[in-house]
Amino acid sequence: MDIKEYGWDEHFENEWRKNSNDCLFPGRIIADYGQKLRVVSELGELTVNRPLNKHGNFVQPAVGDWVALEDSAENQLVRMRFVLPRKSKFSRLAAGIEVKEQVVAANVDTVFLIQSLNRDFNLRRLERYLVSAWESGALPVVVLSKSDLSDNVADKIAAVYSTAPGVEVHAISCVTGEGIEGLKKYFTKGKTVALLGSSGVGKSTLVNTLAGKEIFKTQAIRESDSRGRHTTTHREIHLLPEGGMILDTPGMRELSLWEADTGMEVMFGDIEELTMKCRFNDCRHRSEPGCAVKEALKTGELDIKRWENWVKLKKEQEYLEGRKDVKYLLQQKKRGKQLAKFQKNL
Repeated sequence: MDIKEYGWDEHFENEWRKNSNDCLFPGRIIADYGQKLRVVSELGELTVNRPLNKHGNFVQPAVGDWVALEDSAENQLVRMRFVLPRKSKFSRLAAGIEVKEQVVAANVDTVFLIQSLNRDFNLRRLERYLVSAWESGALPVVVLSKSDLSDNVADKIAAVYSTAPGVEVHAISCVTGEGIEGLKKYFTKGKTVALLGSSGVGKSTLVNTLAGKEIFKTQAIRESDSRGRHTTTHREIHLLPEGGMILDTPGMRELSLWEADTGMEVMFGDIEELTMKCRFNDCRHRSEPGCAVKEALKTGELDIKRWENWVKLKKEQEYLEGRKDVKYLLQQKKRGKQLAKFQKNL
């Protein structure tokens, strides 16, 4: 099997030379089943166990990662030794109480941010996805699905362009075939495209359309709310017949940002600059005189909904950074106690 078809390139070759030895061989994770991972290598497809992370210092592998594998002749098991440095990663705050990063996709070249043109279309949600996509290091592309169900496609495309200048936008229909040909330019040998979006926007249907066969079972749109039904249950990479790979992911009910500095600068750089023009450095943009933000909102230079979304995202990030700091301090305290106990025993 030629691993170059799965994205092995000069970057990973160089990282491999710096980190590996003759006992190891490379593989790419193409599916995540929880404790089991499917990996493609020069030996073919393999199933390996997710490594235990007893000490919390192991980079948890994700779909798209290149990993070092070791073939154990004793028990005929293949073990994963480490994860190669990533070129890109799309992350979010994991669900639950613990402050933890969840890597949704790694080493992706392009991210298709998918919204359907019926009832899923939401510019504020799209801004959130774009922040995360720019932060990932991959190229974001907006794909507006189910164009056959919308009467004002042109208006919605224009709205996306105004929200995300410089980002390519494609309106498609897997029913009529409209716009599908325009997506094929992103799929070349060794390139990976990840599909991200809410449940029911047509990600699995798009995978089937591009692959030319039914890889995933899809379900009909509900008449009650015009939404599709969620079908994808795990993350998985598929090699397309004409080259390139597509990574489908389960629909996200909510995308909580993990890191957003670069993404916020790209998406809301104009607002950041605007806040610096206020008369007072500590301006809260409420009733203070000389507030550039208030003036821009008054004249219509700044859209009120976009401003409110920026405020919301900033507050989320400040709250998350506070939780990260608390977690770090607790970890340091725990390590200090362990070290003191170790020294005492000595």
